[in-house]
Amino acid sequence: MKLRELVGSLKSQSILSPEQLDREVSDIAHDSRKVRPGSLFVAVRGFNSDGHRFISQALQQGATAVMAEFEDRSATAAGVPQIIVEDSRRALALAADLFYGGPSRRLKLVGLTGTKGKTTTGYLVKSIIEAAGHASGLIGTIEYRVGERVYPAPNTTPESLDLQKLLREMVDTGITHCVMEVSSHALALGRTDHCQFETAVFTNLAQDHLDFHKDRQAYFQAKLQLFTGLGPGKTAVVNADDAVAAEIIRQSRAAVSTYGLSEGADIHPAERIVHGMSGLSFAVRTPKGTVAVDSPLVGKHNVYNILAAIGAGLALDLDLTAIARGISSMRAVPGRMEKVDEGQDFGVVVDYAHTEESLVLLLQAVREVAKNRVITVFGCGGDRDRTKRPTMGAAALAGSDVVIVTSDNPRTEDPAGIISEIESGMVAGLKVAFPGPLGPAAGRTPYLVIPARAQAIEQAICLAQPGDVVVLAGKGHEDYQIIGSTKIHFDDREVAREAIRKRSSECGVRSAE
Repeated sequence: MKLRELVGSLKSQSILSPEQLDREVSDIAHDSRKVRPGSLFVAVRGFNSDGHRFISQALQQGATAVMAEFEDRSATAAGVPQIIVEDSRRALALAADLFYGGPSRRLKLVGLTGTKGKTTTGYLVKSIIEAAGHASGLIGTIEYRVGERVYPAPNTTPESLDLQKLLREMVDTGITHCVMEVSSHALALGRTDHCQFETAVFTNLAQDHLDFHKDRQAYFQAKLQLFTGLGPGKTAVVNADDAVAAEIIRQSRAAVSTYGLSEGADIHPAERIVHGMSGLSFAVRTPKGTVAVDSPLVGKHNVYNILAAIGAGLALDLDLTAIARGISSMRAVPGRMEKVDEGQDFGVVVDYAHTEESLVLLLQAVREVAKNRVITVFGCGGDRDRTKRPTMGAAALAGSDVVIVTSDNPRTEDPAGIISEIESGMVAGLKVAFPGPLGPAAGRTPYLVIPARAQAIEQAICLAQPGDVVVLAGKGHEDYQIIGSTKIHFDDREVAREAIRKRSSECGVRSAE
């Protein structure tokens, strides 16, 4: 691609010569380490570093042109064309879309946003699309999927350049649909700018990411962009039971389809919902008729995810038979109410719940299927929203019979400090020394503090009695733990399996008879 093809669509302050405009751009990079001869280097201001500081390195590696927010002396001295823009991150999104040929316009792109439920709903929608005979890609919190190729997901929604490259790969592979989780960060930072969505799904809004958005209104406004960006002929699928639904509907220019538990929603349960450890079974009334749903997913909160997925399927003009088939064939989502079964006489569930509301819903779902006690292990991430720590502590106490407070991803914070903030919301509980006996709690929920997560999981497994359910919350599918700036391998599921197998050995704490 010629440089002029990119510059012509950008609001640039640069005046380039015809010779410079005829330069061939073979690649775009926003990481100077990935620059190669012929690359356009885009200097983006990051949260931890500023790409403008690495322009000279990009030039040394053969950058053919630079896009930046101000003129760079080294580029001027080298005679390298500079495209000066107001916001290089936003300009990167447009340049990436142009460079990769607008791939979103050659796909039926489904965007999902909301505080919780995006991942499960995304897997359900992908399964529905495939049950209807179409090929679907997936971009989300757990992984990026392009056909049989699976890529790790460093972010729920990739940076715009990486996103457009993935979409291009899907088009070239013959994929016709893509299901994408669209995070509030991605919307606020313009990562999905110039993506054309066929359908956008709103799951719900709760407190999260206030370390980034500062307040709930800013968080909502970021989410809202996905729906205000939909044009006529597209469809917004909205949870009618959420408090912000009316505002989303009011501001969307697209057709709107609602889902919820009440009969006032376009898509809603038609009869009693049957649920248990084996899954969910119920009928759903839709504008295209009633469909019987049988899902192996555990927990009544998944009713909303299933309804949202049905709404997306209908928006894509898929028939109800394929929709039902897709729902029943989606067995589980990694780290979302995922069962760890080694033949033990108690349950172990791993889930990504990392907000107060998602933890409340998780524990409610577990309580409904547990035959005995609920034992919860959880912590809160470091360098993230601190306001949710005490409320999550209170939620864990309210929904459990025993709580073990531990570390999540402490990152650069002191784990003890994080735990102390969690404990400030647990004054209604009874703190029990570890190691020591877990005796009568006089009506107060007992809790232990075990900072080492592996040890906390092992202790929960040791405490478990027949019919109990042990809940490992917060990390879900993650196979790492971040301590300081170091990422180490850690998987709740692996630790739980090993703890179950070793259960016959001595345990540090025993329940009182």
